[in-house]
Amino acid sequence: MTENYNPIEKALDVKAEIVREKPKIQKQVDDDPTKDYEYSRAQFYNLIEKGQEAVDGILDVAGDSQHPRAYEVAGQLIKHIADTTDKLVDLQKKMKDLDEDKSGPKNVTNNSMFVGSTADLQKMLKANGLMDRKK
Repeated sequence: MTENYNPIEKALDVKAEIVREKPKIQKQVDDDPTKDYEYSRAQFYNLIEKGQEAVDGILDVAGDSQHPRAYEVAGQLIKHIADTTDKLVDLQKKMKDLDEDKSGPKNVTNNSMFVGSTADLQKMLKANGLMDRKK
């Protein structure tokens, strides 16, 4: 294939080669929700810590400059940190829900059936005060 490039090779005094790249191997995706939870949790903690440092800095700037825009930015940053902490709590709730789904049902409901006549059922309901006395 290098024959097509002979005039260019001669003009530039180089030797051209076609290099074929090997296909990149895709990393296997791990579907372990626990790892995802731990990673997300660590990222949220990191974002909250960095955000707190930023809030401290912008409050210093706002205090020194007394500029309304600096206070506005500080307020927005505080709101974003609060939203991130809410997301952290939501993440914990979602992980708890996933764990509960794996464990199966907690309450088992057994349906009971009355065996007897209608008269017996009415007597039992009257005795328990569950039957309306008006006819």
